[in-house]
Amino acid sequence: MKHKKGREKQVKQADWITIGTIGLFFFIFGFVTWLNGILIPYLKIACELNHFQSYLVAFAFYIAYVIMAVPSAWVLKRTGLKSGMMTGLFIMSAGALLFIPAALTRTYIIFLSGLFIMGCGLAIMQTASNPYITLLGPLESGAKRISIMGICNKSAGIVATLLFGVMALSDGDALMAKLQSLDDQQRAIMLDELARRVVIPYIGMACILAFIGIMVRISKLPELDPDKENVASVNNGTEKRTSIFQFPYLLLGVIAIFCDVGLEIVAGDTIISYGLSQGIPVSIAKYFTSMTMVAMIIGYTAGIIAIPRYISQSTALKICAVLGIILTIAAVISPKMGSVVFVALLGMANSLIWPSVWPLAIEGLGRFTGIGSSLLIIGNLGGALVPLLYGRLADAVDPKTAYLILIPLYFYVLFYALKGHKTGKYLKV
Repeated sequence: MKHKKGREKQVKQADWITIGTIGLFFFIFGFVTWLNGILIPYLKIACELNHFQSYLVAFAFYIAYVIMAVPSAWVLKRTGLKSGMMTGLFIMSAGALLFIPAALTRTYIIFLSGLFIMGCGLAIMQTASNPYITLLGPLESGAKRISIMGICNKSAGIVATLLFGVMALSDGDALMAKLQSLDDQQRAIMLDELARRVVIPYIGMACILAFIGIMVRISKLPELDPDKENVASVNNGTEKRTSIFQFPYLLLGVIAIFCDVGLEIVAGDTIISYGLSQGIPVSIAKYFTSMTMVAMIIGYTAGIIAIPRYISQSTALKICAVLGIILTIAAVISPKMGSVVFVALLGMANSLIWPSVWPLAIEGLGRFTGIGSSLLIIGNLGGALVPLLYGRLADAVDPKTAYLILIPLYFYVLFYALKGHKTGKYLKV
């Protein structure tokens, strides 16, 4: 009996070590991803861009997910989990190094290329880690585990934006005022100096990513085959389905992920530029992305407490969708700082969408789990397209009214919570 209890304790300890390791990956995801929130206004100043051009930062980063999602599944099948994650980290490190020539030449296209390469590496890691953490325990509590990962992700976002904000935009207000009074030659010299501020941070990031890649390879992280682990709890006809396209609830889930990532990126990555457009100083606005991250952490914490003990994953989705619609309307009709606060609070509405959609969308996919996860990663396309649409509307109309594009996305999330996640899940075959 004593031997049995000791073994159970060892297994539990190993599970927490595994969760901690995957949590480190999500911290990395968050650090790299949410840096874009401060990179957008930073590059807007340094490279003299309009709203639409500046949001190509998000486009370059997230379009990589679309291109790499299916190849990532192939890479992971050949290399295994640990080697695949190491590969992803090395690719991200290479992308970070590309920021050096980009900064030294102040060339926007090279900045975008570095972001694209980092996105490719991140796509490999996301394709592995999301189904991994979802299937590490009961599927009905998958949202709880992903919410824990979300806290790691958004905590990293807070650290990244605060750190980078101090390093790159500490004197943002004085800098913008001074730029207005300089001639073209002096302006170019000052902007070159501004661009070079990212060299040391990104060298450091490249070294850290490469080091973690090596550590992952030699770690004792257990291998997990999602295709074998994710069997249907009841007979849903998985064994008789011959194509991933015979799972409508998964395909509808891809669109839900598209909406979610678009919503998250607009709320987190546009809020600084939006604050500036409302006349709020850079010294204050540079903290706005961190406000969104704090709101998301509050939402994740609520999810950890409530799911599945008090509410189901689908109910959490309904609450998020309705809250998002209310907050978006409040943001559009409120003045200045009040409007910014409501945009930041959208982080709370967005927090449980990703954690809830994933387990609902991959439930019972069986041998199709790997490719199904890849399709869900393609949903990150929302992070590439929705901010661009927001930027175009911000230029054409105004940054506040442009937030109305979020409302149809929240309505789709509500549809998926009510009906979409059940569509075709249990077929009579």
